[in-house]
Amino acid sequence: MAIKERMSGNEAVAYAIRQVNPDVMPAFPITPSTEIPQMVSTYIANGEMDTEFIPVESEHSSMSATIGAEAAGARSLTATSSAGLALMWEELLLAASNRLPLAMTLVNRTLSGPININCDHSDGMGARDTGWIQIYAENNQEAYDNFIQAYPIAEDKRVHLPIMICQDGFITSHAVENIELLEDQRVKDFVGEYEPEEFLLNPGKPIAVGPYSVSNYAMEAKKNQEIALENSKEVILEVAKKYKKLTGRGFGLFEEYRTKDADYIMLIMGSAAGTAKQAVDEMREKGKKVGVLKLRVFRPFPADEIAQALKNCKAVAIMDRCESYNGNGGPLGSEVPAALFKNKVMIEAVNYIYGLAGRDFTISDVAGIFNELEDMVVNGKEVEQYQYIRLR
Repeated sequence: MAIKERMSGNEAVAYAIRQVNPDVMPAFPITPSTEIPQMVSTYIANGEMDTEFIPVESEHSSMSATIGAEAAGARSLTATSSAGLALMWEELLLAASNRLPLAMTLVNRTLSGPININCDHSDGMGARDTGWIQIYAENNQEAYDNFIQAYPIAEDKRVHLPIMICQDGFITSHAVENIELLEDQRVKDFVGEYEPEEFLLNPGKPIAVGPYSVSNYAMEAKKNQEIALENSKEVILEVAKKYKKLTGRGFGLFEEYRTKDADYIMLIMGSAAGTAKQAVDEMREKGKKVGVLKLRVFRPFPADEIAQALKNCKAVAIMDRCESYNGNGGPLGSEVPAALFKNKVMIEAVNYIYGLAGRDFTISDVAGIFNELEDMVVNGKEVEQYQYIRLR
């Protein structure tokens, strides 16, 4: 029986962590993710979970300790945001290349400079090539649901990679919404116990973790890591299917919202997808054939699946809440057109940068973008292919 509650996104993730009850959580506070380790440490102090909480001196240390704990055979996690993730850079690569299925809850916040504590995706996108699985949430419910699915994905023998569960800073992390929670035992049964085959504290079976790899072997190790990331697509879908059976809430690599007959589609990630859906509903009432493709799984990138989902529309707006500083667009603005080209899907595509450092993104902004796509297709209007929304 679902438990109906009202929670912020940070509260929801902390509650999920309590239910999963991992073995070790090293953490260092940083806005807007600070509440998550704060709440977990309170659960521990109150005797509601028995996770070993380790306060450390920096985010680099928190990821180092998480890696050490996971390598020793403990189910481990940490939490961070923004510059905290950037400080972990070296360790992120080690976690993935050492094939450690640890978890991190990332509350997305812009990277400096200038210094700003509001939401964009520059932290998560900055780590996009470190070998981690990345899953993004639209709302508090999804942040909760995604975390419960995290360990079954990461720990699967076909995968064994670290996983990043992402939500938008302040927009979901601090805003309170209605939410449905599972009972503790159902979560424990779904997630199960972690039983690693190889770990450092296994008496009589010594292993090395992260040894020096000579050139004759390093390339094969990297290829195996890539194969594992590709395998995670299948596992993500399998876990989602089991979770739907448990909760009735379905998840995929992405969500298609009113796209079946859409001429114009907005591809977007995170909390702004809710704004886009509302705009779509309003424009549908006026007879406009528009839809939203909400990307949930950014890594592994579902290139072929996205191309298939977009092949019948006339134009797509590719929305990036991050700047790549490549002079050509954002991360999605590079990867989505590449996916379309590879799959020979020749539709119009325009990359928009929005919401940097918490800049507002409204229903009227969405409507304006859809109208611009239509004007481009119907009237042949020249459209700037790489543009900022609400830039003063």
